[in-house]
Amino acid sequence: MADLSKYRNIGIFAHVDAGKTTTTERILKLTGKIHKTGEVHDGESTTDFMEQEAERGITIQSAAVTCEWKGHRLNVIDTPGHVDFTVEVYRSLKVLDGGIGVFCGSGGVEPQSETNWRYANESEVARVIFVNKLDRMGADFYRVVGQVEKVLAANPLVMTLPIGIEDEFCGVVDVLEKKAYVWDETGLPENYEVQDVPADMVDKVEEYHEMLIETAVEQDDDLMEAYMEGEMPSLEQIKACIRKGTRDLAFFPTFCGSAFKNKGMQLVLDAVVDYLPAPTEVDPQPLTDKDTGEPTGEVATVSADEPLKALAFKIMDDRFGALTFIRIYSGRMKKGDTVLNSATGKTERIGRMVEMQADERNELTEAQAGDIIAVVGMKNVQTGHTLCDPKHECTLEAMIFPDPVISIAVAPKDKGGNEKMGIAIGKMVAEDPSFQVETDEDSGETILKGMGELHLDIKVDILKRTYGVELVVGQPQVAYRETITQEVEDSYTHKKQSGGSGQFGKIDYRIKPGEPNSGYTFSSSVVGGNVPKEFWPAVEKGFKMMMDEGVLAGFPVLDVEVELFDGGFHAVDSSAIAFEIAAKGAFRQSIPKAGPQLLEPVMKVDVFTPEDNVGDVIGDLNRRRGMIKDQEAGATGVRIKGEVPLSEMFGYIGHLRTITSGRGQFSMEFSHYAPCPANVADAVIAAEKEKKAAK
Repeated sequence: MADLSKYRNIGIFAHVDAGKTTTTERILKLTGKIHKTGEVHDGESTTDFMEQEAERGITIQSAAVTCEWKGHRLNVIDTPGHVDFTVEVYRSLKVLDGGIGVFCGSGGVEPQSETNWRYANESEVARVIFVNKLDRMGADFYRVVGQVEKVLAANPLVMTLPIGIEDEFCGVVDVLEKKAYVWDETGLPENYEVQDVPADMVDKVEEYHEMLIETAVEQDDDLMEAYMEGEMPSLEQIKACIRKGTRDLAFFPTFCGSAFKNKGMQLVLDAVVDYLPAPTEVDPQPLTDKDTGEPTGEVATVSADEPLKALAFKIMDDRFGALTFIRIYSGRMKKGDTVLNSATGKTERIGRMVEMQADERNELTEAQAGDIIAVVGMKNVQTGHTLCDPKHECTLEAMIFPDPVISIAVAPKDKGGNEKMGIAIGKMVAEDPSFQVETDEDSGETILKGMGELHLDIKVDILKRTYGVELVVGQPQVAYRETITQEVEDSYTHKKQSGGSGQFGKIDYRIKPGEPNSGYTFSSSVVGGNVPKEFWPAVEKGFKMMMDEGVLAGFPVLDVEVELFDGGFHAVDSSAIAFEIAAKGAFRQSIPKAGPQLLEPVMKVDVFTPEDNVGDVIGDLNRRRGMIKDQEAGATGVRIKGEVPLSEMFGYIGHLRTITSGRGQFSMEFSHYAPCPANVADAVIAAEKEKKAAK
């Protein structure tokens, strides 16, 4: 069996267009996995193998590849940068041990890199930083390092410095060993020479070398004392310190180069091997209680000799059938084994196991702890399910996915397309947990829900091209919510007498606005048994069922506290059903008195614009009821951060491009729900009533 210390499970993540996919291509080329490098802008890269990816030049789903470098096995996952697909980044981080954060030399720390960095911090993944595209106009390595400190509040440990910038960028200096790596003009990655540090950089390299040693020795008290007394640590000792600091997230080794021009990539691969943790060096995944989801205190120890524990983190449908991507944490998995899916309680037989090479695959007969593999043709496994040894049932910590904020209604163009559409959408929902589908009971329409316009746009495109389903697409809809603004104390009695035993339930209750984002909370302060304890859950259930449909326009109700403080019951006629019906009647009676209010989703928007257009962009955001929070001037333009209601942001990218002559960019993600202004609320409520009347 393989030596686990020689494994590195890493992900590459960054903002759109910082060069993640190109970086992955170079890694594959350098490690000998591919002989001809495909370029993203020609639509030929190895990991972007969906038609939609090649056309748009963006990565949509994370792709996994396996390669070797200096006797180490690297499992690399290339993740998307676009905010609509953050779920892909999130689930990839969950199963990785380390990562490479790629930043653009001229764009610096961009909005999506902040989100991904935050996810990586939450998942406690060790990272090295690669500042890419130093051959571009406006590239400035030192500015990006400053932004990493300021914007991400991270501690970059500078390991290489660029020689020349923009057109004159020709190589890098290794700060630790004080050597210069200079590439010639052929553009081939292997054509470099190791030289002395250029004369004009000697002082700068000394300064950074000293900073590097000082930061590294802080990881080891004995070395630090010796260093203070003037004793230089050896290269091995410094590397051990850097490795420890990287693993503990004390700092992030920072490299520079240009993936497209093949400069500086070897040092990044060396850093992955030297500094990023092996599977056995990462805190093991916690096991959780199957019913409550709470940690049990046990962990999945990374060892091939333990019982099997593995997590299905992604499902992908391709021309060979359904592929389930699995990270094995403990134990071994062999072809023909029977494993238990602890989420469903059913067993599955492992048929074909493959090692992924983007969209090619190599057959395997067995895999072990630390491996990331795919299994073909699993029936009932979904993203986040745990696969384990049937004799040792366990559940790994589940994944939490964000709720969709935008929806569209779709219908097949021809009658026969309904069944075809149903099957295709079923497969797509299994692949992407942030994509949801429901059928509107009143109108029978199919509603697709997602994280943004691009997200849904691509789903419709996949349905059309991959599954051959032509759709008629409605206008995008916003996921509004309702809440209340006043406290109401009220009483409700439900009684029904019609031969035989009747129904009786009386409740006295208070309904008041809850804390923002608290959802629905129920409490009971009944004393003296006026409402017996066994009926409290029925009252809670009655209110909860009504929260799905508010009184204004039928949207779900948020942030409401209900307190049951008194009531009455009848020894014969009272039942759980009677109290549940009483709670439902109480909701209908009291919510209209409690100052109901419509809430709308507000997005965190980050706009990048050239300086000449700042005034126009801010004016336009204000017209869209936006609140400007911050603006920050960069080398190539200005970033404006603000909060804008989602309903005002449809089609914004087209408008932004018009104002900025095609140079503006923006990204947005859901922030919070906020009260709708009266005129907007009235229009939404009127539109909903019209819809209902039409049905």
